[in-house]
Amino acid sequence: DVMREGLVTNSQLFLFCRSGKLTPSQVAKNIIAMLEDCDKSTPPLRAIVQWDQEQIMLMAEASTTRYRNKCTLSCLDGIPVCLKEEFKVVPYHHRVGTVYLGTQPETEDATVAKKLREAGAIIIGVSNMHELGTGTTGCNPNRYHKIPRNPYNPNHFTGGSSSGSAAAVAAGLCPVAIGTDGGGSVRIPASFCGVVGLKGTFGRISCHGSLPLSYSTVSVGPICTSVADAAIVYSILAEPDLLYPYGLKQPKATLSEMCAPDLKGLKLGVDWTYFKACDAEVVSACEKAVKHLQSLGASVVEVSLPEMEEARVAHVICILSEMRDFLQPDFNKHFYEMNLETRASLALASQFTALDYIKANRQRTRSMRFLQEIFSTVNCILTPAIPCTAPRIYESDLLTGSSDMSFTVRSMRFMQLGNFTGIPGLVVPIGYSTAGLPISLQVMAKWWDEAVLLRIGLKLEQFRDQTKKPSIYYDILA
Repeated sequence: DVMREGLVTNSQLFLFCRSGKLTPSQVAKNIIAMLEDCDKSTPPLRAIVQWDQEQIMLMAEASTTRYRNKCTLSCLDGIPVCLKEEFKVVPYHHRVGTVYLGTQPETEDATVAKKLREAGAIIIGVSNMHELGTGTTGCNPNRYHKIPRNPYNPNHFTGGSSSGSAAAVAAGLCPVAIGTDGGGSVRIPASFCGVVGLKGTFGRISCHGSLPLSYSTVSVGPICTSVADAAIVYSILAEPDLLYPYGLKQPKATLSEMCAPDLKGLKLGVDWTYFKACDAEVVSACEKAVKHLQSLGASVVEVSLPEMEEARVAHVICILSEMRDFLQPDFNKHFYEMNLETRASLALASQFTALDYIKANRQRTRSMRFLQEIFSTVNCILTPAIPCTAPRIYESDLLTGSSDMSFTVRSMRFMQLGNFTGIPGLVVPIGYSTAGLPISLQVMAKWWDEAVLLRIGLKLEQFRDQTKKPSIYYDILA
């Protein structure tokens, strides 16, 4: 089944290492050669923006020894991973997509980096991102970053803001990457690059050691080649962290019934009017995927998602006000070092008032109430992931960046509810447009119920009859 997928999965790699067919050191050497190749290719992939050969080999050799002595630390032992530059990762620069932050190498890991190291994962570097996470294209013309390319078509964007994380996974450089999601920043690039993206419940995975750009909307989550991989990474990262107060009271993360043979008894909520507001190709693929879930015993229940326009505006007010508040000193001191698009977004944010912010949070309470009612009747809500496929990159974008408000608004259409109310969401690739660009479906569930998302996700994955190999693809097992 894994081979049919085309993309190398974490589980496949783990089995190869356990059988002794491959060692983590051999895989690491392959990756180093590929990272060098990525930088030289035309156009450069720009998925991983900082990496260190010595660091990679040290972790790989330690893992190889553990496999030899049959004392592996977890099923992520020896697995290559990357983390979005928003996280502190020793010894890299914590630039967060800018040219002015992270002037010195980091000396302390973010909680997720620490946990991945403890699990034996090989951190191959930090991945590219939209400057300060302020956009959904991934377009970052900064000298340290440049524009990451969509492995399915290098003339198209990856999506953002966890752009490099999704590109690295889709291009085969690593089966696992970590991103953050305040307005779709894990799920948008995962969808555009045809891989799996999970946004955990707000507070589920620790944000400690990532730049606190928007404290009330951002969740951390994995981007992976398969749903099973997302489940493994989630189970390792999802637990309370004393350094991150928002997640302290969370219930235990379980993967109950994830591998159930069918979906009998599950009720899938769909608001069809909302669902169908997207490109014809996207609607068509997503409707077929919903039928597939029905064929496995789930029932589709029509639901009405009220006040979605109010929730959309309120989410924008919350995320931009919080970013503007946190970045006030940067805006004053580093204005001319920021990308034009970042300046525009932060300037727009400065127009919101305290009254706007208070009203937006009242709307949040209302939206959470509506969802409580809806989740008393259904197990999850289904929507397309994004109303369109990945947009084209134009020559001017490479020099001055890209600012297209109508695209930003559109790309976040199905994403914002999860960020605004804190519910978890999973995006799974289900097909391709006629132009060969990936299309995904999104599943959202009630707070802390990631297990049902993963259960449905596993079945959704079977819907796609074949996986097209991206045009940029590195086989790290070769």
